[in-house]
Amino acid sequence: MFIRVKPSGARKYLQIVENHREGKRVMQRVIATLGRLDEMVARGQVDVLLRSLSRFATKVRLLEDHRRGGLLARSSIKIGPELAFGSLWKKLGLNDILAQMLSIRRFEFPMERAIFASVLHRMFSSGSDRSAQAWLQDVRVEGAEGLELHHLYRAMRFLGENKDRIEEALFHNNRDLFTKTSLAFFDTTTLYFEGGGGESLGQFGHSKDHRPDLKQMVVGAVLSGDGRPLACELWPGNQADAKSLLPVIDGVKKRFDINEVCWVADRGMASKTVIEELEARCLTYILGARLRRVKEIKEEVLSHPGPYQEVASNLQVKEVNIKDRRYVVCYNPEQAAKDAADREAILDSLAKTLEVDPRALVGNQGYRRYLTHFPHPFG
Repeated sequence: MFIRVKPSGARKYLQIVENHREGKRVMQRVIATLGRLDEMVARGQVDVLLRSLSRFATKVRLLEDHRRGGLLARSSIKIGPELAFGSLWKKLGLNDILAQMLSIRRFEFPMERAIFASVLHRMFSSGSDRSAQAWLQDVRVEGAEGLELHHLYRAMRFLGENKDRIEEALFHNNRDLFTKTSLAFFDTTTLYFEGGGGESLGQFGHSKDHRPDLKQMVVGAVLSGDGRPLACELWPGNQADAKSLLPVIDGVKKRFDINEVCWVADRGMASKTVIEELEARCLTYILGARLRRVKEIKEEVLSHPGPYQEVASNLQVKEVNIKDRRYVVCYNPEQAAKDAADREAILDSLAKTLEVDPRALVGNQGYRRYLTHFPHPFG
């Protein structure tokens, strides 16, 4: 039995209808016509009818009481995280990979569920294992009921000890006869420690988070051309980016049996030594370049004549060959306009600050790059 709207000319009527079977056919039978829809809505009769019927519906009464404030919720459980990423976890085959690895081990708790819960927590709320235990009190993770803090500690230790095996199994589990890895992207970032963390990897270094006062570690990630992560590496916080690329290439080639691949990395990985090693190993690569710090680029490449070709929306490119080196110069008109506007805004602010208090410019990193001479304020 259900409600339907029955058009009749320019008017619409509400009807109560039920399905019934006549032989092999299912037919609809009108139980009652309630009235014109527009008139019932205008008079509030639809709301009155629903409230009257709700007295005989337990679930609807419960929701209505809650809406009116007569029923207070003592607690709530979030189901979204598991619904969204639980299916992805299974689609990637991580549950099967871990189940196979854990089959030879005997844990007194569901280790795979503990690992999934720990990973899920770090995707939604960064923090320690202790904070993960508190976070799980309000989040539904099937099979993770009853997990205690020491279970999460052991789960993270298992991940640390078996990281490479999991990465390799994940790679082979998601490839087939026609899968070809032709591109590999590599980049790094830094994570800093607060409190007493970072006893082993924590070192002072160039902070991408602008926190040079804290110890940090360097995290490097390798992604395939279609965006799938292949491997993740960790180094002490004082590791230079340029020193990480070659060891990562050697490790990925050995672990995943990848040879014919073009390596893509940003300008932080580019150095004379790195390029010479890449050439010596006959590897294909694309590296970002420092426009202002490399003399050849600044004086020859950027001023090289020749038209740009538009290859995508707001992206123009030009190929420049200098000796045995091939450069691809990219130009984004929208980004260029934004940079010009930002530069004018900075120069305008700089001029106003010079008029008011020139000494304020000395400690400002944003302005310092534009200063070539700073006269004595009293000279």
